[in-house]
Amino acid sequence: MQKQKPKYKRLAVSIAVSMLMAAAGTLFIDAMDMETVTDRIVLPLARLCVFIGLGLAAAQVLEAKGWTRRLGFLARPMFSYANLGDRCSATFSAAFFSGVSANAMLVDYHREGKITKQQMFLTNFINQFPAFFLHLPTTFFVVVSITKTAGLIYFGLTFAAVALRTILFVIYGRFFVRRQPEGEKASPDSRQENGRQQQKTNNVLDALKARLPNRYAGILFYVVPIYVGISLLTAMGAFDYLRDAMAGRLAVEFVPVEALSVVILSFVAEFTSGFAAAGALLDQGVITVKETVLALIAGNILAFPVRALRHQIPRYMGIFSPKTGLQLLLLGQLFRVVSLIIVAVIYYAVA
Repeated sequence: MQKQKPKYKRLAVSIAVSMLMAAAGTLFIDAMDMETVTDRIVLPLARLCVFIGLGLAAAQVLEAKGWTRRLGFLARPMFSYANLGDRCSATFSAAFFSGVSANAMLVDYHREGKITKQQMFLTNFINQFPAFFLHLPTTFFVVVSITKTAGLIYFGLTFAAVALRTILFVIYGRFFVRRQPEGEKASPDSRQENGRQQQKTNNVLDALKARLPNRYAGILFYVVPIYVGISLLTAMGAFDYLRDAMAGRLAVEFVPVEALSVVILSFVAEFTSGFAAAGALLDQGVITVKETVLALIAGNILAFPVRALRHQIPRYMGIFSPKTGLQLLLLGQLFRVVSLIIVAVIYYAVA
């Protein structure tokens, strides 16, 4: 228990600093007042903390009950080929339900020496594949109903991009990742580990009490002030400035001028605004299906990295260390953008 006290003290300091930052925001930022702080910082941050806590608890339950090997079985052939093993495979299966749980499992495995840093990074990138399907139901039917054929092609291309980079990551793992020395297979060590897991299974609550509070406090130590800082930067217009700067450098040869409104709305306004503009222009015959698809992908390329940085930085820096979390997020978005550009260029050339 004494190991937990320093983290609780650090968390208290972190929350106090965050409160001072929010208070300063109400004094020096015109767009911030107490109502804005409540609606845009306190309530969303509280929801984020709840979901992180649930994700961590789910990860601990999976480990305590010994279900990780069962989950790993689902994607075992692919992860075995990539020299990543059952534990990384288990996080892939968990990512279909919760990205927080998958990342928390990766961090724990790495800290316990069960996977290498290289395996942790590569698995996190591969886990973008289940993340694609995790968020798909909330957008697919809305977008396709608005943009019809263009929407279907758009989703087909974004799926092709995530599939392409997943295949390349697996191939990279096959040739450049060293297989762990029998930490992943049924060796005497792993049988002893299974015995320990069976003991944990007898009392999951004890396992949660032993690890969850300190782990949760350590994550919130980073999440709370980073989230507040990102919110203050948003209120100051930092991300709007970044988006405008990116829009000013858009190549009109690739996306026609008539479709630029689709691109601009895709990253200046709400997510669905770009698709609504695309649907209207399509119905009026101003732009073709091909031009609409390219405009939507261009908006995606420009908007998503900015949104990812704004919304995922607190989560990644909290679950991983700040340095590792930022590296994972930036590299993941870089690979994502490159894969989208590749499929867009191919579509532009053949369509």
